[in-house]
Formats: sequence, C-alpha cells, structure tokens
Amino acid sequence: MDADIRKILADCSTWAVVGLSNNTDRAAYGVARFLQGRGKRIVPVHPSAETVHGEQGYASLADIPFPVDCVDVFVRSELAGEIADQAVGINARAVWFQLGVMDQDAYTRTTAAGLTMVMNRCPAIEWAGLGPS
Repeated sequence: MDADIRKILADCSTWAVVGLSNNTDRAAYGVARFLQGRGKRIVPVHPSAETVHGEQGYASLADIPFPVDCVDVFVRSELAGEIADQAVGINARAVWFQLGVMDQDAYTRTTAAGLTMVMNRCPAIEWAGLGPS
C-alpha cells in the first residue's frame, strides 16, 4: 500500500476531486486546497459543477475535456464503485478512496483494469510520510 501511495502522490499531477464543492465544512474542500498547495491541479467534480479554488468544475468525470491522473473520491462507499468504474472509463491512472470509503469489489475491478488504487486513506495525511520531498 505504501508503494502505491508514494507512486500516486509523486506521479499524479491532475486530480479530479469527486464531491468537491464550495462547502468549506467538507473534507474535500480542505484536501483539494492541500493538494493545490503541493503543485497539483485539482478538478472539482460535483453535480453543481461549481468553480472551486479557482478551478472550473464539471458535473461528471466524463465531462472533463482533458486527461486526469488520479480520481480522488469523496462520496459514500455505496456510490464509490460507480465512480471507480468511471475512472477506468476515462483512462485515469489511479483512484483514491478517502477515509471511510471502501469497496473491495471496486478495488478488484479497478486494479484488474491496470489502475493503481488506494482505499480508506487521505492524501493530505499520507503526504508527510510518503509524499515527494
């Protein structure tokens, strides 16, 4: 798992953050700001397609008109598998399920499709020990 985390944090520059809106009380808002502060491009993905942290939002992964490296998932576990499948569909390189988000079947499908995947972790927490220096 640590090797996968290290790889994603180092190699993925464009992060689609699913569930990101301008609600400052949500974890996605702070994590997206953290990633942006580490040089990552964040792409808000939310039904409202809001612009967040200065980045244009999109209603779905399929609406994003450029390549995405990592899909960072801030939705309930029962919805996360569909997002992982969509990440495969847009040729993302990695999927990251946030703390509390777990779906073993989605993990199996996503990694079988060749993507790197992390579940139940947070990149902002993992960065200190495993992120690029």
